[in-house]
Amino acid sequence: MSDTKKGRILLALTGWAPDVWTQELAKAAPGRQVTLEPDGETDPSIEYAIVWKQRPGLLSKLPNLKVIFSLGAGVDHVFADPDLPDVPIVRVVSPNLTTRMSEYVVWQVLDHHRLGPRYRAQQASRTWYEDRDQKAAADITVGIMGLGELGRDAAAKLQVMGFAVTGWSRTQKQVEGVTCHAGEAGLDAFLASADIFVVLLPLTPDTHEILNRDLFARMTKRGPLGAPVLINAGRGGLQNEADILAALDEELLSAVTLDVFQQEPLDPESPFWSHPKVTITPHAAAASMPSSLIAPMVEQIDAFERGEPLLNLVDRKAGY
Repeated sequence: MSDTKKGRILLALTGWAPDVWTQELAKAAPGRQVTLEPDGETDPSIEYAIVWKQRPGLLSKLPNLKVIFSLGAGVDHVFADPDLPDVPIVRVVSPNLTTRMSEYVVWQVLDHHRLGPRYRAQQASRTWYEDRDQKAAADITVGIMGLGELGRDAAAKLQVMGFAVTGWSRTQKQVEGVTCHAGEAGLDAFLASADIFVVLLPLTPDTHEILNRDLFARMTKRGPLGAPVLINAGRGGLQNEADILAALDEELLSAVTLDVFQQEPLDPESPFWSHPKVTITPHAAAASMPSSLIAPMVEQIDAFERGEPLLNLVDRKAGY
């Protein structure tokens, strides 16, 4: 029998099938009751909410809500609610999610570095062309925009492969082996530093459509790959999609990999699908198992009720 003295959990997921998540909650928190939206509105026994793109206004109606847990690494979906209550927001940090993102980054960086798009096009046209001018990883610099948990881990793994790594973040960071730049003052130096740019920024008002023509024009064009490569595995709202297409046509960018888009699923009529310089993945860069996300959240809830501080709190002012 459930211990009704323990705070009830609301699960509010838009666009995701809830069954696997309720099953994991039943395993991880057998003593807690779980309410699935749309039930539970105004329920005073609900103290915790686990959300993905929750319905606007839903959380503000819960009189005793204590903590909001985001099921995504980013929390812009949480802040999309204009009536968000003033309670702590916890972002997910999972070794499983971090590792999967780093796998994706290394995969895509290596694919562009080792001319994967070119060879796939040659295969499709049955063209045999031997390219003897393949650079070593040490000849290529990867610039990472966003040096949070995901960016730091990706940087470490790229260095193991032999790549030089630079980084840019809103505030100054120190990351082993990485030349770090910060703020608007450090942006030009960062953009001149790399051949492949990996974007892992959070989506905030300051980063909305930061990937635009002005930024691409400021990137270096002198490296071994010619025009730089862009890999966005952060958020679709970071990119101006018309500017990306124009930059490819103008050779400000040589190729792009996009895992995220302004509108998802991507419109079947989008020119990205057929563009020869575009690689698309369906928001799958850091797909993580529910078990790896739910267990740490339940551990945090239990610790919070013991009087311990919450970890991975979102800075509401910064937006992440």
